Amino acid sequence: MARYIGKEINRVDGVAKVTGRAKYAAEFRAPNLAYGFIVLGTVAKGTIKSIDTRDAEAAAGVIRIFTHLNAPKLGPKASHEQAPPRATEEQDKSFRALQSDRIFFNMQPVALVVAETYEQARYAARLVKVSYNAEKHTTDTEAVRDRGRFPSQGPPPKPRGNPEEAMKIAPVKIEAEYRIPIEHHNPMEPHAAVAVWQGDRLTMFDKSQEVYNVRKHLASSFNIPEANVQVISPYVGGAFGSSLRPNYYPALTAMAAREVRRPVKIVYTRTQMFTGHGHRPYTIQKVALGAERSGKLTAMVHEALHNTSTFEEFSDNTTGFTRQVYACPNLYAPQRITNTDLSTPTWMRAPGAVSGMFALESAMDELAYALKIDPLELRLINYAEKDPESGKPFSSKALRECYRLGAEKFGWKDRKFEPRSMRDGRLLVGWGTATGIWGAFQMPATARITFKANGTAHVASATSDIGPGTYTVITIIAAEYLGLKPEQVEFELGDSNFPRAPAQGGSWTTASVGSAVHGAALAITARLLEFANRDANSPLRGAAAADVEMLDGRLQLKNDTARFVNTAELMKRNGLGEITETFEAKPSQERRNYATLAHGAQFIEVKVDPDIGQVRVTRAIEVTACGRIINPKASHSQEIGGVVWGIGMALQEATEIDHRFGRIMNPNLQHYHVPVHADVHMIETIFVEEDDTVVNPLGVKGMGELGMVGIPAAIANAVFHATGKRIRDLPITPDKLL
Repeated sequence: MARYIGKEINRVDGVAKVTGRAKYAAEFRAPNLAYGFIVLGTVAKGTIKSIDTRDAEAAAGVIRIFTHLNAPKLGPKASHEQAPPRATEEQDKSFRALQSDRIFFNMQPVALVVAETYEQARYAARLVKVSYNAEKHTTDTEAVRDRGRFPSQGPPPKPRGNPEEAMKIAPVKIEAEYRIPIEHHNPMEPHAAVAVWQGDRLTMFDKSQEVYNVRKHLASSFNIPEANVQVISPYVGGAFGSSLRPNYYPALTAMAAREVRRPVKIVYTRTQMFTGHGHRPYTIQKVALGAERSGKLTAMVHEALHNTSTFEEFSDNTTGFTRQVYACPNLYAPQRITNTDLSTPTWMRAPGAVSGMFALESAMDELAYALKIDPLELRLINYAEKDPESGKPFSSKALRECYRLGAEKFGWKDRKFEPRSMRDGRLLVGWGTATGIWGAFQMPATARITFKANGTAHVASATSDIGPGTYTVITIIAAEYLGLKPEQVEFELGDSNFPRAPAQGGSWTTASVGSAVHGAALAITARLLEFANRDANSPLRGAAAADVEMLDGRLQLKNDTARFVNTAELMKRNGLGEITETFEAKPSQERRNYATLAHGAQFIEVKVDPDIGQVRVTRAIEVTACGRIINPKASHSQEIGGVVWGIGMALQEATEIDHRFGRIMNPNLQHYHVPVHADVHMIETIFVEEDDTVVNPLGVKGMGELGMVGIPAAIANAVFHATGKRIRDLPITPDKLL
């Protein structure tokens, strides 16, 4: 019987966060600290003709100004100790600032002012004068869509069956194009770094989702061994993918600190964040669906194209999950990319999946209307009992139950099929549904547990906590398997001196790091049993490690708790103050025989004002099947956050670019709109727990991304039901409805 897993537990870091004890990257102090302020360029493509820093250098407090003319050249060089390559790593081609006179995108760093105070650096930054040789640029993905190419990682996807032929002969077919604008992560905490050198050793405080990756990036940038770099990131105020890769500012901060021979801090302004860490790419998708009159899908063609930069290749695999959603014998789902003169896009919450499912799930709704079949019924007709792509069984899949429960809770049976047929006074009412899908991923991860004779434990792993509650969930897992109370466990993360963990992204942290902590706790149990079994009179004599458990200061037999030894006494007898175990958890071989996915169903109600085109999401019910729920309190919070983000994506979010200048026009929170309290009405999140022994020892699947995947499509489908207007370009703003 679980003591803590599955129970509502408050955040262990909650008090630290609300009292300000939690330290974020920009809050670390160093003696004799100098401040850097980045100067951004004003053209989208070309070269720097001249740069005049004389007035800025004469300003009060200025220590030095760096430009491409005097900044030292940075790697990417191979670091001295090559870590074994991992599936998630490719060669580091990331943008490094001030390395040449070339301009690759508007608002690119062209200078760095370092001064005694932040205000002095910011003031002097305004005095730097730059002139350019501007070249013709292209920032409009539409203008270069015919130059789309397959990404160079891996071969282009092959069709399943014969989709072209099947589409020709399908009795019912629909075809449509869908668009998603560039979007930005806009986490609450701006990106920041503090760099401190001691000889050729570097300590970096950074806002990061993977401290090991930043360590590797800095080691290669400065051609020093990775062992000489320590990256510290204990708290992250939201990231959503914007800190998955090393951004340009840590290397810039470290370069400045090394040159001025004192610690330097750089913090992005909100505006600098719009070109400082990537974005969700502008995505054009074409979906064609062919079906029998019964609703059975016979052909699916889902083509996606999005922008990447001219200097680096990025793909978010927009069509990846399309292959695994519905049972369909004929399918083609290619993904292409095209170059634009913008910074490199990056992963943004539910990357690829939320974009791809917006198009696919909108198309499924369009097909439902062409067939005159209820949209939920159409999804059930095409329910995949096994993975349509590999033919493998699912390790678990409770999606059917999600549909049933969600429809019942929502009252879906009362939905009138015809658009514009439901009203609330003068408001048009629409009900829409969609399916969510995400991978149940697990990555190699390592954790270290030190179990002390005084009945406490210290747990460490180099993972991050960008807000989902990793501090808490790992504490719960450690407490559960060490037989302690959560307050007896101290968990530390976010330091490259701790055992290696994967990036916090892909919704795989609990599955990966949690499995490592589980493994380390079992290793400690086995060690204690070994000591107990040395005693001829031990009540546990002859028991195997799998037969015992730790609970409340005892090591006891699971099926006969009267047989136990006291752990503190056992350790004392053996002269042990503490026991330390480090454990690396890896995905099991068994996983390869299954398709491992998490699923969800979304039901949305919108009310639309027909006079002004205003859309309000008045009800959202989301039912999620993602394995075992460790902490329901945090999990519901995650899913509610996903729904709110989906509302923003569907109705508000867009990064606007003036293509004449290739410049972002709304790089701030005044004009980049995200949902506020008034936009968020009733949201109910429900879990259908799955007993999955295949995915990982804990039976958990990722949920952080899954929570938003179907939401934009469900909202667009609800808007169609309310208004009879099919909006295929996000966001759905009043002008598109009027």
